Amino acid sequence: MSRVFVAGATGYIGQHVVRELVARGHEVVCLARPRSGVDGRLDEDAVRATLAGAEVRFGDVTSERSVREDGFRGEPFDATFSCLATRTGEPRDAWAIEHEANEHVLQAAADVGCERFVLLSAICVQKPVLPFQRAKLAFERSLQESGLTWSIVRPTAFFKSLAGQVGRVKAGKPFLVFGDGELTACKPIGESDLARFMVDCLANPAKANAILPIGGPGPAITPKAQAELLFALLGQEPKIKRVPVALMSAIIGGLAAGGLFSGQLRAKAELARIGRFYGTESMLLWKDGRYDADATPSFGTETLRDFYERVLREGLAGQELGDHAVF
Repeated sequence: MSRVFVAGATGYIGQHVVRELVARGHEVVCLARPRSGVDGRLDEDAVRATLAGAEVRFGDVTSERSVREDGFRGEPFDATFSCLATRTGEPRDAWAIEHEANEHVLQAAADVGCERFVLLSAICVQKPVLPFQRAKLAFERSLQESGLTWSIVRPTAFFKSLAGQVGRVKAGKPFLVFGDGELTACKPIGESDLARFMVDCLANPAKANAILPIGGPGPAITPKAQAELLFALLGQEPKIKRVPVALMSAIIGGLAAGGLFSGQLRAKAELARIGRFYGTESMLLWKDGRYDADATPSFGTETLRDFYERVLREGLAGQELGDHAVF
C-alpha cells in the first residue's frame, strides 16, 4: 500500500485511475477544481461522490502555490499520477495544462520526497505538429530529467474518442469518415483497462523509466470498420458519408482567416486541425517510417464491440466529448 497523489482525477481516465488505486488499497489524495467535469457540471459534493474512497482537496493546478498548499500541503507521498489534459487543445490552454500545470505537480511532488511519477500522455506525440502535442513532449522531457522514477503511458485511442458518432447513427444519420474510411487505424483501449495498466506501473520494474505505448485487445480497426460494426449492432445497413480531407483543409483555412479577428473562430480552427490530424494519422506505434499495428502493444479485455454494445444499451453518460467534439 502506498500514499498516492492524483492530479486530473476528475477527467475521463483520472476517475478510473482513482478507483483502481482505491480498490487496490492505496491511500489516495486528489486535487480537483471546485467545479469539475465536462462544462464544470460537478460541484464539490459531486466530485467527492465521484472519487469515493479518496480524499479530495480543492484548488487550481495552474497555480503553483495552490498545488503546493491546497494539494500536497507539504505531506509525504510515495507516488504521483498526473492525468491532466487540455480540454480545448488551444495553444494557450495546452501549454498552461499539459506543460505548466504538470510542472507545478512535478516540482511539488519532488519537494515532498515523492519517488514515483506516472504520467498519462498520448501516442499522437510521435508526430508533434499541434501545440498540445509539443506541450506534452516538453513535459515528458522534464519528467525524464527530474531524477524521479517515471513511467510515461501513451495510449493509442480512448473508446470515448470513437463514440462521438453513436448519437448520429442512432438518429438515422450517416457515419462520417475522411477519405475512404481506411486512411487510419487504431487499437482503442477501455478506460478501466488503461487505469489498470497505469496503476500496474507502481509495482512492475519493467515499467520504470520507460515510455509505454499501449492499445486495447484485438486487431487495429479503421473508421470504416467502426462504422460497419456500429450499424451491424443496430441491425442496419451501413450508411457512410465520405468527407474529403481537402474540404477539411479548406474549412481550416477559412476559420484561420476569421481567427485573425475572432478568438472564437481561432479556437474552432485549432479544433478543426486536431480533427484533421486524427482523421489522417493512425493511432498506432510509429516504427521504421510507418504505423505498425503488430508492434503496438495490447492490454486489457474490453473490446470496441463490448463498448458499443454497452453505450447502445446504457447510453453515453460519462463518455461526453465536451470541447473535444468535432462531429
